[in-house]
Amino acid sequence: MSSLLIHQARCIATQDDAGTEWHNASIWVRDGRIQAVVNAAEVPAEWLSSADEVIDARRHVVVPGLVNTHHHMVQSLTRAVPQVQNAELFGWLQGLYPLWAGLTPEMVRVSTQVAMAELLLSGCTTSSDHLYIYPNGVRLDDSIEAAHTIGMRFTATRGSMSVGESQGGLPPDSVVEKEAFILKETQRLIETHHDAGFGAMTHVAVAPCSPFSVSQDLMRHSAELARAHGVRLHTHLAENDHDVAYTREKFNCTPAQYAQDLGWVGEDVWHAHCVKLDEAGTYLFAKTRTGIAHCPCSNMRLASGILPLRHMLNAGVPVGLGVDGSASNDAGHLLNEARQAMLLARVGRALDAPRQEEGRTVFGCDLGPAEMTPRDALRLATRGGAQVLGRGHEIGQIAPGFCADIAIFRTDTLSMAGAAVHDPVGALLLCASDNADCTIVNGRVVVREGQLATVDMGPLIERHNQLAIQLVQKAK
Repeated sequence: MSSLLIHQARCIATQDDAGTEWHNASIWVRDGRIQAVVNAAEVPAEWLSSADEVIDARRHVVVPGLVNTHHHMVQSLTRAVPQVQNAELFGWLQGLYPLWAGLTPEMVRVSTQVAMAELLLSGCTTSSDHLYIYPNGVRLDDSIEAAHTIGMRFTATRGSMSVGESQGGLPPDSVVEKEAFILKETQRLIETHHDAGFGAMTHVAVAPCSPFSVSQDLMRHSAELARAHGVRLHTHLAENDHDVAYTREKFNCTPAQYAQDLGWVGEDVWHAHCVKLDEAGTYLFAKTRTGIAHCPCSNMRLASGILPLRHMLNAGVPVGLGVDGSASNDAGHLLNEARQAMLLARVGRALDAPRQEEGRTVFGCDLGPAEMTPRDALRLATRGGAQVLGRGHEIGQIAPGFCADIAIFRTDTLSMAGAAVHDPVGALLLCASDNADCTIVNGRVVVREGQLATVDMGPLIERHNQLAIQLVQKAK
């Protein structure tokens, strides 16, 4: 049996129901599970003598591993591509579809590892990924293989696009797939890779891409397939004004009505973005416990708008955080995403006060008091994400019986100077976002002293850069 002792932590923010924070405390881990959290002075001598590893955490703040609920990891190959640096969502996609048409299985494996390395170094231990384009023999298996190698807990979503430009969709016809094949391949992936057991390292979810790239039939059949196999459903929804306008024009309904009509609401569903979800949609999501992946950096990067975060949380909508695609963020630092969510919610307080004017819902301009604290943001990044991915009973908090997914950050860094002495947990979200000193997934140390321990980063980055150049040049 493997064992690990995180000893004498300066502070442990457990994120349990009571929001307990321990000072000068220790965590005992055995076989990938948290066994106990105790005062450091009460650590039994046998833990110290028998532990396979003891981590000295006297200068550290310890939090649950962060959870990323939305990503497009292959996009790390097209970060900062000049032609889309100032584009909004539809123009951004139309500029990048031709590049992504050149993806290969190796590109998927390498870019997924780069994206996951970035997440792990930021203290993220669980991530979903939405791969929805499959040219040149690419399969979702390539992403899953990369996750196994690097050691990240993974929700792999089988995305898809089936409605091309010739049928009124946004993507070019060359990158869409036949719907019968999509459903058959999705079923194969579920049967091959999805593990429903407690603490599983791999989940598979069903994820048609968006209202502007798939048919309503595919949405319905995908929901039926997912529920027949007991897996989750994921898609993009209400991302910006153009997205909403497309849904109204093509389907004569709001995005929330679209989701409801097709069976895409419920505790087993989470939607990315939802920046433009209306008040009726917010109520529907709260009532049905339908989740949202909030991606603040991407929403700003693509000029999509500001999610009324506090209003949605107050309404009871489950919300987690997502870094979104590496070409729309263009980073994958989940701790920084939590910081950005906090700051944007405070600025966007104006959007959290809906009122009726001339028969329509608008959002007021009275900023009012700020209602998003550092601890609120940390909860979104941990328990919020765990809930949205359907894993709230396994991950997202430091408590006996939970998976040992833990992030450990130094408090003696330059960015924390003068802050951690007052409030190490608050400083983690308010100050510049450092990398984790140690990241633990399922009891395994995958980041040690700020360095990835599972993959040699030098050759990985070098190969990734070579492939990024090849991908862009191939499209010219």
